[in-house]
Amino acid sequence: MRENFEKELKNLHLEIETMGNMVIKVIDNSVIALTKKNTDLAKKIIAEDIDINNMEKKIESHCLNIILRENPVASDLRFISSVLKIITDLERIADQGADIAEISLYLSDEDFITPIVKIPQMANIAQDMVRKSLEAFINGDLSLATEVIEMDNRVDELFHCLKNHLIELIIENPKNGTQALDILMIGKYLERIGDHAENISEWVIYFLTGKVPNI
Repeated sequence: MRENFEKELKNLHLEIETMGNMVIKVIDNSVIALTKKNTDLAKKIIAEDIDINNMEKKIESHCLNIILRENPVASDLRFISSVLKIITDLERIADQGADIAEISLYLSDEDFITPIVKIPQMANIAQDMVRKSLEAFINGDLSLATEVIEMDNRVDELFHCLKNHLIELIIENPKNGTQALDILMIGKYLERIGDHAENISEWVIYFLTGKVPNI
């Protein structure tokens, strides 16, 4: 019985890893679609969002079936509970990537009012946070989960720098306002992706220590 249960848990690991890789790709592609004005890629991201939604439902169903069949206790139950929370954060990250892709479609015919520098920087850190948070979960790495939480400050700092720069551009020329708000929204989505990666790490800590996250 335990051997079969361990196999189910291993399959959950693989499913989380698959979903995580899909989500990381969305973050990367959404910024490429923006900076390269690649409308085909943006539309592909939006269309494929349903695949990640379906993956979330598949993992959720798998978790609930394990709970019903195996009646897990202690650390096993914490593991499954953490999976259910983590896939919610991953799905929301994918949604925010799709939102970035939608805005990139609006901006594809416009000249940028400022070089798009901070956005890729934020995306790189956010991507790294998601990747490391999932690695921490899969490997049971408490120190890596803690590292991800500390990384969120860097994303927040870049967002505030971006916001202040965009405010300056609006003051210089009010006609910059519409695009500045679009770019600010993209920055906010990336900032939220960092928050979701932090949430994932909080659930890793819960799985490993039993400490309930304040989220």
